[in-house]
Amino acid sequence: MATTAVGQPLSRVDARRKVTGTATYSAEHRIEGLLYGVIVNGTVARGTVSRISVDAALAHPGVLRVLTDFGKLQLAHPVDRLAFYGQPIAVVVAETLEAATHGASLVEATYERQDAVTDFDDPDIPSQTPEDEPDYSRGDPAGALASAQVKVDLELTSARENHNPIELPSTIARWQDGRLTLWDKTQWSQGAARTVAGALGIAVTDVRVHNEFLGGGFGSGIQTYDHVVLAAFAAREVNRPVKVVLTRRQFYYGTGFRPASRHRMALGSTAAGRVSALVYEVRIENARYRTYTDGLTDLPKFLYGVPNTSTAYRITPIDVHSPASMRGPGVVLGNFALETGMDQLAHELAVDPVELRLRNEPTQDEVSQLPFSTRKLRECYQTGARRFGWSRRRAKPGSRTEGDLLIGMGMATASYHNNRRDSSARARIHADGTAEVFAASADMGPGTTTSVMQVAADALGLPASAVTFRLGDSSYPTAPLHAAACTMASVGSAAHTTCNALKAEFIRRAVADPNSPLHGANPADVQVRDGQLETSGARDTYRDILRRAGLPSLDITGNWGPGDADSRISTYGYGAVFAEVSVDPLLGLVRVRRIFAAYDVGRVISPKLAHSQAIGGMVGGIGMALLEGTVTDHRDGRIVNASLADYLVPVNADILDLDAAFINTEDPQADPIGVKGLGEITIVGVAPAIGNAVFNATGKRLTDLPIRPEALL
Repeated sequence: MATTAVGQPLSRVDARRKVTGTATYSAEHRIEGLLYGVIVNGTVARGTVSRISVDAALAHPGVLRVLTDFGKLQLAHPVDRLAFYGQPIAVVVAETLEAATHGASLVEATYERQDAVTDFDDPDIPSQTPEDEPDYSRGDPAGALASAQVKVDLELTSARENHNPIELPSTIARWQDGRLTLWDKTQWSQGAARTVAGALGIAVTDVRVHNEFLGGGFGSGIQTYDHVVLAAFAAREVNRPVKVVLTRRQFYYGTGFRPASRHRMALGSTAAGRVSALVYEVRIENARYRTYTDGLTDLPKFLYGVPNTSTAYRITPIDVHSPASMRGPGVVLGNFALETGMDQLAHELAVDPVELRLRNEPTQDEVSQLPFSTRKLRECYQTGARRFGWSRRRAKPGSRTEGDLLIGMGMATASYHNNRRDSSARARIHADGTAEVFAASADMGPGTTTSVMQVAADALGLPASAVTFRLGDSSYPTAPLHAAACTMASVGSAAHTTCNALKAEFIRRAVADPNSPLHGANPADVQVRDGQLETSGARDTYRDILRRAGLPSLDITGNWGPGDADSRISTYGYGAVFAEVSVDPLLGLVRVRRIFAAYDVGRVISPKLAHSQAIGGMVGGIGMALLEGTVTDHRDGRIVNASLADYLVPVNADILDLDAAFINTEDPQADPIGVKGLGEITIVGVAPAIGNAVFNATGKRLTDLPIRPEALL
């Protein structure tokens, strides 16, 4: 098949709509008869509402209803008691947003408080082993660690983080003839439909969710939270459409977060730099009402060839909202512990950090005992080190200065599992020769609308300008959640498979049609380019085939799934991240001067979008390393810095020179388009690379995220 679109650095097909303001986000849809709902949040972390007064709110002009009885709703948390600070206790519905907002401020509640714990370091709260994260061990890690010639044993911590996309959680709900339509800021329209249907006790076929445009997500829109259900509930109660948009402060209480974590990373090595033992123990905060886990132990037990390895995962349930996936969920924290430990071990051994990693490259996946589908990590190290100028790094910490600044270089390995999930697509070619492809996916910013279009265009043999990828509607063919770096491999593979099937159907019709110039040709010999079917000098077109058949269009729905591939191969993406920092020793101020990363992520569908993804991940990693941390007042569970004025995220002044390269490789064993997930891996490795650079600059091994100025003074 001639490739014309895949691999080209195309601009986003939806870019003009976004920059000109014609892209319509969830809260911007104009719905006739729309009312406004504002949630009233509880102000205790544990207890019950003993009394709630709504009279003043109802007396306010424009307020129509105050809903307080959620007893018939099935929510993720209890509805008869308060399980966390900020839990919804009422919804005020009004003719205007201003009236609803002021009405919400007039609702008064009194509580029966119970003793609450919101600090997961409280020694009185026992930790638990989650069912889906059992302890893991191979070899004799305790014995190997005790007998190791060189040892590193670090305690590390990370603060809670909140996602903070620009677009706030927002939902419009409308009922018509017993069916519910939602315009919702969700990363998974079909998951949202199922959750809302279950919460309201209705059939999922009676719920349709639209989410064509998302203003960022980072994981905050994977789950369907209270505000979505309450918008639908309120709309049903008042029999008019209702819009609910969380404020930035409510966002911190109303959606999940990356949980705070505590780690122990112990490594043992021979004097020659062969890592013989790894012991990793981690604990994260959790809600009492729900267990949340993610892949914290994945990379420590997988990434290097360590014969004696053990991991232990613990959760501590406290009185907080449940954590949730955040970009690079779990893996990014486990990798921080691992790569900080490896850097310290390299220092103790007086071995270059890249060389230490090369000495411990495995020959197979030691957890599954499966061969790697592809593992171009050596090439990532080589490309990254060369392009970054790693040879100029000075091994002795604190030995490079510029004026009053200390300069350091650090690096870290990155990896993320290549997630692929069952997906479907519908492809249609119209009589004018244009095509559409449909799937219930989403695009929160990586450019899915563009990259899937590129795959479809090549599969159909059409120019990119003739193909449109339609997403953002739960009624479209099944797609997985837009997260976990699985969209391109899953939805892209479904689009590829379906479009090839549609092309084959056109070829079949042409060679069977006595009126076609291709009549009687061998279908295998027919090539399609620019919508023209051709073999041995004979030509037909999609347009003519449809015209002769009297059809306005022809479409096919197809499916793709990974099948049993994961039982035969180990498929991951890989990367090497290099960072240079300056440290002002008088102020404790760290500045990231540049980052360069090289990635093995299989076939790169859209180089421009892939590079943009990499830069975005690096920015998120800078935030994790130096700025981001949610602060809780443990007296009542209130978030102290629940605003972008107080919760620090990187801004343009923090971002200098960021760049990335992609190793030329494909992974055909993993999926038919040869891709690996890119969205998550680009944040993995950034924080430890920065931390390791700070160590190289200062000689201070900092193991708490974010790195704060006071730790360097």
